[in-house]
Amino acid sequence: MDFDFADREEAFRKQVRAWLEANVPGALRGRSFAATRADRAAVERLRAWQKRMWEAGFVGMDWPPEFGGRGASVLEQLILYEEMARAEAPQFVNRGGLSMLGPTLMAYGTPAQQRRFLPPILTADEIWCQGFSEPNAGSDLANLQTRAELAGDHFVVNGQKVWTSMAHVADWCFALVRTDRGAPRHKGITFLLLDMASPGITVRPLRQLTGEAEFNEVFFENVRVPVANVVGRVNEGWGVAITTLAYERDLLTFIRHVSLRNALQRLIALARRTGRAADPVIRQEIAGLAIGEQCLRLNGYRSLTKILRGGAPGPEGSTAKLFWSQLDQALAEVATRILGPHSQLLEGTERAPDGGQWAFYELLAQASGIRAGTSEILRNILGERVLGLPKD
Repeated sequence: MDFDFADREEAFRKQVRAWLEANVPGALRGRSFAATRADRAAVERLRAWQKRMWEAGFVGMDWPPEFGGRGASVLEQLILYEEMARAEAPQFVNRGGLSMLGPTLMAYGTPAQQRRFLPPILTADEIWCQGFSEPNAGSDLANLQTRAELAGDHFVVNGQKVWTSMAHVADWCFALVRTDRGAPRHKGITFLLLDMASPGITVRPLRQLTGEAEFNEVFFENVRVPVANVVGRVNEGWGVAITTLAYERDLLTFIRHVSLRNALQRLIALARRTGRAADPVIRQEIAGLAIGEQCLRLNGYRSLTKILRGGAPGPEGSTAKLFWSQLDQALAEVATRILGPHSQLLEGTERAPDGGQWAFYELLAQASGIRAGTSEILRNILGERVLGLPKD
């Protein structure tokens, strides 16, 4: 296998690297591996950063030119993420809109929806949240109960969503609602775009183990949504949602690797700074993590090669998520042993290493086996679809 990039792609890498080195704000550099999106002030800084990258032509690169992108290849998108990791640059704050809703609107949206919503997604002038999960519809998404009833030229929405990332700062929400309660589970579902400033929407933050509240409960009480905000066809939103989730899996493969590489770079620097790099046990554990990170990278390359050759994404996404979850937690454990009691010091505390990011990271890593697909469900997927084991 040839792991080298073509001259054109290497030239693009040099361009991106030079721009990032010159433009990543000092206050944001190095914070992406344990960054919060719960604080409004932090979100505004990240919003400004995305807009700056958009002005330089690095946001939505893989979008077609007619939708505001540059029609870049998947390889160039990969190079961008790799260089962002190298520069310890923050991720895009509007990634739900950018890499999930945006492509969905290109595929299913009307021309009016595309003109209205795509430009502010790129610039982060409008931040989006995803209204899919409900108290009884997480892994079993088809069990969703939030309903929308047609009243003239509007739908009236009632129900609840949960685990809604960034709902407290979002301008808009793309959500699944049930518009035909008599239809089979995967039918009678509609994909709606909701203005978060609409009367009847209540957002209640959910406090996490880290102390932040990036997740939220969202309640809808007689919320009026124009029929023009339906994406695709009424009662056929499940197919639209599957498209959205497919884009989410592709995005997360890149994002996970970026965040893990950032964390590994910081861990190596931490071990050297504290003198623990000379400890043979610590050195062996860090070497194991570095090998794991490279395995994750190569698995991503394998999946990318398959796609470039015209194939469809396979189980690599589930494999990558499961493996990433284990590496993420193992990395946090090594950092905790290196720091000892200081690993518990949070941001704002005197003597907190790296501004308290390691304490935040250790707590956040506890959820790695849950978020974006639990390890148990991923093992079932791999067992059934790859190994051919019977369903339990």
